[in-house]
Amino acid sequence: MRKKIKSLVTTAYVAGLTLPAVAMAQFKEPGGTGLPGGSITNIVNNAMNWILAIVGAIGIIGFAVAGILYLTAAGDEDRIETAKKAMLYSIIGIIVALLGLVILRAVSTMLQGQQSTF
Repeated sequence: MRKKIKSLVTTAYVAGLTLPAVAMAQFKEPGGTGLPGGSITNIVNNAMNWILAIVGAIGIIGFAVAGILYLTAAGDEDRIETAKKAMLYSIIGIIVALLGLVILRAVSTMLQGQQSTF
C-alpha cells in the first residue's frame, strides 16, 4: 500500500512539473491576427502617451485661443478677465500633461527595474 501511495505521489509530482512545459508549447505569438504582440505594460504605456499628447495639444490650442481672446478684448474688462482665466487654465493643463508624462516615465522605469536619469 505504501509503495502505491509513493508511486502515485511521484507521478503527480512529475506531472505537476512537466505540465507548464506542455502548456507553454501551445503558446504562439499572434501573427496575422491584427492583435498587438506587446506586453500589457507596453500597451498601457502607449495608450497613456497618446492621451497625454492629446491633453497637451488641447492645452496649447486653448492657450492660443486665450491669446486671441485677450487681443480682441479691446479694453473690455470682462473679456480680459475671461481671457486671463482661459490662459491660466491652459497653462495648468499643459503643466498637468507634462507632469503626467514625467510620472508615467518614472513609474515605467521603476516597474521595469531600470535606472534612468531625467
